[in-house]
Order: sequence, then C-alpha cells, then structure tokens
Amino acid sequence: MDRFFVPEPELQVMKRPEYGIFFSMEVQELIKLSKLPVPPSRSTTHILIYLTSGVATMKIGFHEVQITANQCLVVPAGQVFSFEQYEVNEGFITVFSTDFLIGKFGSKELIEQFEFLTLWGNPKIKPSSESAPLLRLLFERILKEYQQNGLLSPLIQPFFTSILCELNTAYQPLAQGKSNSAIQLTNGFKALLYQHIRSKHRVSDYAHLLHVTPNHLNKIVKEVTSKSPSKWIDETLVLEAKVLLFQSKYSISEISAELGIYDASYFSRLFKKYVGTSPASFRQMIDLS
Repeated sequence: MDRFFVPEPELQVMKRPEYGIFFSMEVQELIKLSKLPVPPSRSTTHILIYLTSGVATMKIGFHEVQITANQCLVVPAGQVFSFEQYEVNEGFITVFSTDFLIGKFGSKELIEQFEFLTLWGNPKIKPSSESAPLLRLLFERILKEYQQNGLLSPLIQPFFTSILCELNTAYQPLAQGKSNSAIQLTNGFKALLYQHIRSKHRVSDYAHLLHVTPNHLNKIVKEVTSKSPSKWIDETLVLEAKVLLFQSKYSISEISAELGIYDASYFSRLFKKYVGTSPASFRQMIDLS
C-alpha cells in the first residue's frame, strides 16, 4: 500500500515500525497523503474507518459500501477492497492485527464475538447517536496516545477493545430473519471459498467439504444471500484475479493458471463478463492510474 501514499514528513511521523500491528490516523489527514484511485487490494490486517462528518465510499468485495457521520466501515483482514475518489469527510482510520487485539488484555473468545472482523460479516455498522460522543472520545484519546507513545502506551489496546465492544452492540448481521443453521452453513461456505478458491471451482467441491448435497448448498446459500454458490465462486475468482493483476507481475496466462484455470481464453471471458473489460485492459488501467 505504500505506493499510494505521498512520502510526506507527516506520514513518516505517524507510520511507526509497528505499522503492521497497529496504526491510527485522522481520515482527513490520510486522504491528503493518498494517491487515488487504489485498485483492488488485499490487506493482511483489519481496517476500521469511523466518520464524524462527511461521506466515505469503498468497494468491499463486489459490493460498494458507503458510510456517513457516526457510522463505521470495517474491512476484515483478507478481504479485497478498493476506492476511487476523494470525498469530503472527517474521522479516524485504524489498521490493526488480530494479534494486537489479543495482546495483554484480550482473548480469542472475545474476538470471536466480533463477526464484523470475519470475511462474511457486515462491513457497515451504525452505532446509536448516544454512543457517538463516547466513540469519538475514545478514538481521539487513542490517536493522541499513539502519536505520543506508539504502542508503548498501555492505554491503546484496552481503549480500542472498548470501541469494538461498543460497535458490537450496534452490529447487524447481513443475514437476518434466517435460521441459525442456514446462516452457519452459508458462512461456512464463504470461509471455505476464500480458503480454496484457487483450487476448487465447483459447487460440489464445497458441498463435499460441508457434508451436504450440492442441491442443499445451492438452496441455502441462495436463500440467505440471494446469490447462487456458483456466482459466489465466479465473483471470488474475479476478485482474486484483480488482486493478482495489481499486486503481481504474472502474465495473464500465469494468473489464469495460478487461479486453477488452465484455459486462458475461458479465464478472459469470465473476467470480462463480470468486469466489463479484459484482464489485459484492466491491468493497463491500473498502470495508467
């Protein structure tokens, strides 16, 4: 991601050695130092954006997500995201690893309660108006501590955990009004999809891993998400392709093979079906930007 930041002194002050563990900054300051657009990318850490004013729009996976004042946007580690335009807004952006959350005061059991940090979670959270002053105060205190002391401050982790707990009280899952068994099966499918997308492309592959029939998996996933498993597979393949086109030097045929598609012409047709342009043209647009 460094290629999208102008190397200003302000960024060097904020970007400490523990950047891969925890990083905090005001959104409006980060935007000044950013070079947009940011093509489809995958972060190894979680990203949390909380706005105090204005609008922020980001593409997460295949879906565009927009937040306004007193709303939060979460990009979980491993998810593909991109954003294209400068927007007028203020707030806070925090980048953090799961290890940071466990740290001295956290636990795996606590983190498992935060569905918004999973690949199948709802990336948009709308806290109540009553919680806004508390969230803003916590973000401001964390930012001040981070600027002055980095992660040597003993206050950052407990304060940030408090933020996540507060957000969790307002969190609304994407799949509401569905049975727990249907949601669990769908979430299991999504988790396996991100894990095996480069080697498994058939609905039957995932049905076998989940110990259900392909027909049952198709029925449940479509009922919960309004998309068939086969479409989920296609879209995830295309997202992987976008990341490889941006983050690697592989040729188009090498990317196709990396994704487990050994017919490069079929790969190009699949990509164009969902993106509207060929893989080569997409890469050229990235290079020009």
